[in-house]
Amino acid sequence: MTFWKNFALGAALLLPASPVAAQKTPPAPAAAAPTLAQTLRASRWQKRILLVGAPAATAPELAQQKKLLASAGPELQKRDFLVLQLVYSQLAPADRQYWTQELKLPLNGFAVALIGKDGGVKLNQLQPVAPAELFGVVDKMPMRKQEAKGAKK
Repeated sequence: MTFWKNFALGAALLLPASPVAAQKTPPAPAAAAPTLAQTLRASRWQKRILLVGAPAATAPELAQQKKLLASAGPELQKRDFLVLQLVYSQLAPADRQYWTQELKLPLNGFAVALIGKDGGVKLNQLQPVAPAELFGVVDKMPMRKQEAKGAKK
């Protein structure tokens, strides 16, 4: 799956769907979207998660972060990244609580959190993060060093 598909998938998992036009037959009950905590739990030992949060989808920092990551798609894939865009006003209350209490990030400005495959928070920033900085953090991790050795064989 490409980086941008991951990005879109991640955004779709956490952002509510748009309203559906009225239908003659009642729709089947929709499955509840997974919470942020559930998504992180499901990705544990599989993906490194980069959470990119902003108060609005039009936040300039969000656009800047997307631009920075756009050129790094293959490197993000190589390191098993899943990028999730979070717009605070569209988050469920449980996700807002997780963001502030578990990740200790504010809901009133831009923020980035890097979650390792072990589920631990590896980096929190309140401004866009350059891919080189992300890769520097990840490439120092013992698990990533093992992955890199395995890829060379």
